[in-house]
Amino acid sequence: MERPRVAFAPVAYTPGFPAEGGVLDAPKESLPLPTTSSFTTGTPNASTAPTLGAPTVPILGAPTPTPTPSPLGNIPTEAEWHALWAAWDLVTLSMIPPDMLHQKPIDLRHKCLFYIGHIPTFLDMLLNRAVGGGPSEPAYFWNIFERGIDPHVDDPDHCHNHSEVPTRDEDWPTLETIIAFRDRVRARLMRLYADLRAGRVALSRNIARTLCYTLEHEGFHVETLLYMLIQRAGSGTLPPPGFTPPPWDLLKAQWDALPQPATSTVTLGPAEITLGHDDSEGEDSTRQYSEQEIVNHEFGWDNESPARRVQVSAFRAEWRPVTNGEFEVYWRMGEGRVPMPKSWVEEEGEVKVSSVCILTVRTMYGPVAFDVARNWPVLTAYDDLAAYAASKGGRLPTEPELRLFLDTYDVGHAGGANVGFRNWHPVPATAGLELGGEASTINDTTTATSASSSSPFSTGFTSGAGSNGGVWEWTSTAFDTHPGLAPTQLFPGYSTDFFDTKHQVVLGASYATIPRLGRRTVRNFYQHNYPYPWVAGRVVYDV
Repeated sequence: MERPRVAFAPVAYTPGFPAEGGVLDAPKESLPLPTTSSFTTGTPNASTAPTLGAPTVPILGAPTPTPTPSPLGNIPTEAEWHALWAAWDLVTLSMIPPDMLHQKPIDLRHKCLFYIGHIPTFLDMLLNRAVGGGPSEPAYFWNIFERGIDPHVDDPDHCHNHSEVPTRDEDWPTLETIIAFRDRVRARLMRLYADLRAGRVALSRNIARTLCYTLEHEGFHVETLLYMLIQRAGSGTLPPPGFTPPPWDLLKAQWDALPQPATSTVTLGPAEITLGHDDSEGEDSTRQYSEQEIVNHEFGWDNESPARRVQVSAFRAEWRPVTNGEFEVYWRMGEGRVPMPKSWVEEEGEVKVSSVCILTVRTMYGPVAFDVARNWPVLTAYDDLAAYAASKGGRLPTEPELRLFLDTYDVGHAGGANVGFRNWHPVPATAGLELGGEASTINDTTTATSASSSSPFSTGFTSGAGSNGGVWEWTSTAFDTHPGLAPTQLFPGYSTDFFDTKHQVVLGASYATIPRLGRRTVRNFYQHNYPYPWVAGRVVYDV
């Protein structure tokens, strides 16, 4: 009896795929690329103020739920790959000028060129493990581009196992060579989809996991590269081409008019919650799964599994993460004892009043006036936000505490939160307001919604639900093993190399996180004193 095959819809592939329909040619603030979101498209006009209306289409849609479910379920579709490649190519080929390819925007990471080679190399290596075929040429790319670096911030000579890269610029492969390799690897992936569609290759859990891992790995690196590049925005990094620079003054006026919560905190718990999900990589080969079982399975990284029940005691949480404005007061009072966030810029040559320095805040369009970003979440290291929380008599939340808060009050991507490039910058948080008359999300083309307007936030959410502004959030939980965690063999060391007491668990998603990675079970992690990623902090208090 012939086994029914999943209907893989064909998508034509063109090397160097831009975006379908030339959508990058028109001014816009978010990318109308292939999406599974039910939101309608809105294209901002550079000459007008942001208007009330439906959210613009994000760069990538969440895998589920969808109005018309994909036959691939949770497995990435070819359209998802094309959308992600359009985003990756825009960042790597249009925002990094040639003279920056051999530069390091931050000292603790590789030069820009490494990441352009790393992404197709990682994909090529995992495809080979899944279906064979050997390395795509040039094969030596596997030696220099396999794995990047995350050295200890306080001892950069101490680093996990990683690829050995050339020491001289002239010994690196050219950009043209890397792009040709990239196109061969992308074509290799599309051939796998064609083989799956034709039944020449049977879909297995291992192949499905490989497709999920490699797409999510590239999604992680879009954000990683952007938080590196933002350190040179305005002094090297180019703004996203084809996107209208936000009308900052108009947005500031709208943001300043937003109401604040009636009370600054909310009490949660005691409660019992579930962390993680059940997804054992080791079970991929224990038996033959039906294709329906495979496409319905939620694949994740090793540290997401297994599901486990935990108790959360009662605590009070600030409705919103610490803002730039709040942290500025604390920082100025610190008299040099508190590091300035790397997301800020101290303007040189500005006239200082009473020796007070003039600050701006980094964006991909270049630094903006501090007053514009005053109500955005401040992006800085865990240590600095933990010290701020302690100065208020509080602390940063544990992973279970933050998970309970986000489960209860965060609207997420499906609810219109600032995730998946709805904007190219943070926005003010909106949690803590009554539903039905105020904004639950704020984007460059959507602001407050009147009670009579059609709003995706009028039903289905707890009163007080909203967005955190488009940031990850620190937890006080050290990134470490937990009962039942089985290290991945597809990406050895992905988690275990960082069980070093130096990394903290972070939850949520930033404005540059692809929605697939905004799923509830994802656990990101950064060193406690690493100041560059887009991670904010929320103060909580013991009850």
